[in-house]
Amino acid sequence: MEHKNALRRFTDRLFGGINMSWPLVIILAVGTAALTTLFLVAPVFENTSFYRMGVFWDAWILFAVFIMSNCKKPLESAIKTFVFFLISQPLIYLFQVPFSSMGWSIFMYYKTWFIWTLLTFPAAFIGWYITKKNWLSLLILSPILLYLAYISLDCISFSFRHFPRMLFAGVFCLCQVLLYMYVFTSNIWQKLLGIIVPFAAAAIFLFATRNPSMHAELLLPDEVVFSKNAYAQSSDESVAVITSLPTDGSGIVEYDLHKYGTTDITIKDGNKEYVYTLKVYENDEGHTNTEVTRKK
Repeated sequence: MEHKNALRRFTDRLFGGINMSWPLVIILAVGTAALTTLFLVAPVFENTSFYRMGVFWDAWILFAVFIMSNCKKPLESAIKTFVFFLISQPLIYLFQVPFSSMGWSIFMYYKTWFIWTLLTFPAAFIGWYITKKNWLSLLILSPILLYLAYISLDCISFSFRHFPRMLFAGVFCLCQVLLYMYVFTSNIWQKLLGIIVPFAAAAIFLFATRNPSMHAELLLPDEVVFSKNAYAQSSDESVAVITSLPTDGSGIVEYDLHKYGTTDITIKDGNKEYVYTLKVYENDEGHTNTEVTRKK
């Protein structure tokens, strides 16, 4: 008889040793919906890892895997996972109605989650086969592993810049990758591939997309009307390049943004010269912000 350590006995029980009855599915759905609502409406959780996990797939993947792995057949897995999301997701919006200024209109955001809910049926049917703990399991898990690896690296790198925000979300996703490889693979090569490849791919993608790249508008701090002959130069075009100047007094400048940093924007209009400093940075919520000040 194979000797199992305490961790293996625990994971075997958690992912395959529980009777996934209908009452348990319903209790899970209502309970997770209530907890998620708390994370979304309580001010203390705003802009935290817990709020993020209420909006994105980070934690819902774990619940889906838990249900799938404790079902006996793929059809049972599909039906019970589908019903779990069919109950939990609208309940989250329903529970938020008394706390939201939008009232019942908050259900407008449910459309996307309803589409995802429909997709859980075929996904959970196929997903049940991760319980075979072989190369097929690794193949089925690969999209999830890629997603979790990306979120893990993205959140952890964000926490380095805005410590300790999003650190828990990053570590949570990292632990999921390690957990699934421990539970649903049978040899060391499967485990190594399931860890190394997703994180390597996620790291390359994050490195390639680290800096923002967008076309945006910027409001100058003063009301200046430029002639059609005016032109702009950026001292560092790797940060931003001005593409259009306002000729109607609106002060709205169009520009192409390439990376975070600071650059001086010099606008020449006949004998007049205007110099602005443009600062492009990531704010504490992870969004790209710009600040512009007049130098002369």
